Amino acid sequence: MTPLFAALDTQALTQYLINGLSYGMLIALVALGYTMVYGIVELINFAHGDLFMLGAFLGWTIITAVFKVSPDDAVLGPVALLVCFVIVPAFCGLLNFSVDRVIYRPLRKAPRLAPLVSAIGVSFIFQNLGLFWGGPQDVDFPKLVSNKNLLGLDATVRFTYQDLLVVGVTIPLMIALTVFVKLTPLGKAMRATAQNPTAAQLMGINTERVIATTFILGGTLAGFGAMIYGLTINSIHYQMGFLVGLYAFTAAVLGGIGNIPGAVLGGLLIGLVRSLGSAYVGERWTGALIFAMLIVVLVFRPAGLLGARVREKV
Repeated sequence: MTPLFAALDTQALTQYLINGLSYGMLIALVALGYTMVYGIVELINFAHGDLFMLGAFLGWTIITAVFKVSPDDAVLGPVALLVCFVIVPAFCGLLNFSVDRVIYRPLRKAPRLAPLVSAIGVSFIFQNLGLFWGGPQDVDFPKLVSNKNLLGLDATVRFTYQDLLVVGVTIPLMIALTVFVKLTPLGKAMRATAQNPTAAQLMGINTERVIATTFILGGTLAGFGAMIYGLTINSIHYQMGFLVGLYAFTAAVLGGIGNIPGAVLGGLLIGLVRSLGSAYVGERWTGALIFAMLIVVLVFRPAGLLGARVREKV
């Protein structure tokens, strides 16, 4: 029986929804980096997906080369994970900040095509760093998080420790980001800069500080996403940033690029379409389904699902 005629039973549908939401949260984390940077400096940072990839390779290196953890090590495993969840996001945030200071900042006043092409160039540099770091083959990421079903061995629906990790990390991060942007002085400065950078400067806001913070936050979220990806997918590759980055960028556009809740909504929708499409239509069609959904949404909502109609930015 082909996937198209798979039984539409409730238990199977529930499982597909869990899988889709889990993957969608991961995509949303990466999409937030795209949408925040675009909202502030109107730049599509195509290197963001490959930054995510480098973060995954750093986590793999810390676990396998520094701590040399085996999957059944109950002592070093949690320590290595804790270290990775501190160092990897910090590394990605600092690297993103450095790229902005060295490459994007001198092009702030340049024609829009210049920083866009520069971002593509940075993406290729990061890909080659990943190729040098991990080689051309898939790399096995240590299975430090159990795939045991939390609902019991006899349960027909699976909700594993890996799913719990995704939920337990991404939801608090998204809530913390929302609180930061809405309630803190720097978050309010970010919103003011996104609305009108010139007016924000006239009001005494240090827009360069705001931009730097945006790149750091976006990179940090990508670092968390990289660790979650490695621990749940258990396989990384130097080109994986392209597909994840493409889905994340699509999520940002789908929800309304520059809109933080929109990026989250877009990520969840892509995760659901990917999971349900793989189950009921066939995995080979999932990419077509995702981009068909994007096209349909943009036909009727050119600014995205939650995006506001604003002046053309690119």
